[in-house]
Amino acid sequence: MIFNLNEFLTSVSFALDFMEMDVLGAPSNHGRRIAYISLKIGQELGMSLEELHDIVALAILHDNGVGEKSLYEKLRVNGEVSLTNLEKSRVHCSIGEENIANYPFLTDVKNVIKYHHEKYDGTGFFKLKKDEIPIMSQIIQFANVVEMNCNLIQCDRNKIYKFVDENDGIAFSSKIVMAFKNVSNCDEFWSEIASNDIGEILKRDMPKYSFDISFEKIHEITSVLSKIIDSKSEYTQRHSTGLSKKVEIMCEFYKITDDEKMKLIIAADLHDIGKLAVPNEILDSPKKLTKEEFEIIKKHPYYTRTTLESISGFEEITEWASNHHEKLNGKGYPLGLYAEELDFNSRLMACLDIYQAITEDRPYRKALSHGEAMEILNTMKHNGYIDGKIVSDIDYVFKD
Repeated sequence: MIFNLNEFLTSVSFALDFMEMDVLGAPSNHGRRIAYISLKIGQELGMSLEELHDIVALAILHDNGVGEKSLYEKLRVNGEVSLTNLEKSRVHCSIGEENIANYPFLTDVKNVIKYHHEKYDGTGFFKLKKDEIPIMSQIIQFANVVEMNCNLIQCDRNKIYKFVDENDGIAFSSKIVMAFKNVSNCDEFWSEIASNDIGEILKRDMPKYSFDISFEKIHEITSVLSKIIDSKSEYTQRHSTGLSKKVEIMCEFYKITDDEKMKLIIAADLHDIGKLAVPNEILDSPKKLTKEEFEIIKKHPYYTRTTLESISGFEEITEWASNHHEKLNGKGYPLGLYAEELDFNSRLMACLDIYQAITEDRPYRKALSHGEAMEILNTMKHNGYIDGKIVSDIDYVFKD
């Protein structure tokens, strides 16, 4: 299919933005503002179209490592961890670099994420200085520091320029400071940086690259997102990847065509991307959720749909990914669809998602065996929640 990398990235940035807000306390549209500033500076510095495309992608993905649950454990002191200090740890830079290893960048971007917190004077995490730091890392670091320390929405230019000047030669290179001043010396820049439509503005301005690639290649890209999604909670470390594998097995059992199989696997990769909008304190709660907390959880398939529906060619993938909590009797969520509104692949995704979830450890219980899981699935089948034929097939295929 014709796959537009720009469209995909700006769409998933919607969900990644929630993760940064939850974990870092970052402002809304944080990643997209970093990307916008990085793009404008890159243009001013004469970067190629391929480099500009990649710096936008890297800016959107720059803090993908902060969701890694194992990072919390590395920073835990006396049983607690301050989430607002996560970004002060070099660990999230290394994790973020590892997470994007298989993303199809157009240029050599090795270690850009790893070194995106280096300071020009050599006082960053890895003690690189000046031109030892990749130029894309320098630009993203500049944009990130300005965004986190200055109110770009209220747009007090004098305060922002004062902050930038005070860090010239210390945190930032003079070249980048000058480039920023040049590109921001107009009202349009400040209007766009403060706009709620900055995602659309970014999509408009960034170099456009579309490829006619196979769904197998798209899966290589979505598996990168799958890893980031699963890492948000220690209890979902393998959920999306586990679901993808089970989807593949069942597709082979049903002799589903290769393209349709890959679309289902991609849907499994991304089905929980909406959970990036759910606070970790709810995802990892060892207690029974309150009614209010459960209502928040129930919104995640809606956010999955909102994230994916603007990606051209993902129409079926969006449906299958977003319907994984719908039930045949209309008692599912978020749309309350009925049997006649749910195709076979939506039903398959719903059954496998339940099976995958209950055979994993969760904060309130240990993983269930296949037999225990089938008792639950059969009860749901008898109550009219899920497809009985698919339940029987899951029992046959995955029986110990």
